[in-house]
Amino acid sequence: MSDTSLDEQPATAPFWREASRQRWIASSAIITLGLIAGGYLLGDGLTRAKVADRSVTVRGLAERDVTADLAIWTIAYSASATNLQEAQANVDRDTASIRSFFKELGFPTDAIEPSGANVSQYSNDGIPNFTVRQRMTLRTTDIDKAQKAVRRQFELVRRGVVLEEGSGIAYTFTRLNDIKPKMVAEATKDARAAAEQFAKDSETNVGGIKSATQGYFSVESRDGDSGG
Repeated sequence: MSDTSLDEQPATAPFWREASRQRWIASSAIITLGLIAGGYLLGDGLTRAKVADRSVTVRGLAERDVTADLAIWTIAYSASATNLQEAQANVDRDTASIRSFFKELGFPTDAIEPSGANVSQYSNDGIPNFTVRQRMTLRTTDIDKAQKAVRRQFELVRRGVVLEEGSGIAYTFTRLNDIKPKMVAEATKDARAAAEQFAKDSETNVGGIKSATQGYFSVESRDGDSGG
């Protein structure tokens, strides 16, 4: 006898994105668990002898709002000049401005560190031009302070820092294992309820779990964006 299987793929959405108009409201996320509680036994033992051969695959879902506990803000900036020394000096000046900006906001010195640099060169009518690009990364668990800093990022532009594409903040939740057991239990309960509803609609009964497979966890921004 063939099994009846109902499979619905849980929706997912990307977590990491760069700057957008919702850049400072993505401090919370939704944890979604898709648990496949395979094969709740369905049977009508009064009319069939092989009840155990009849099963249906159902999925359970558990969701929970959590607050991000880690913010990572990458600031990409550059400076250009007709000689490399001047371009580097301008970038050094911008680096000092960025460090001063975060110090004024109360971040410790070691919260922001260089995370990359490169130099490019081209000639315009025989005149050389050098561009030095650098990235600084802020890593902090103080989400509120990070959001306030993002809202004031244009102060860096006023200080002469040329922000480039690739600048942006992202929030994440790192304590998934702390809430995972309870969410698995919730998803299992949800799957059981789905099986019971299926049995009711089929005018049969629900037995025990024949097999169970854990699906996956996805972390999504509550407001549709991970940062700014």
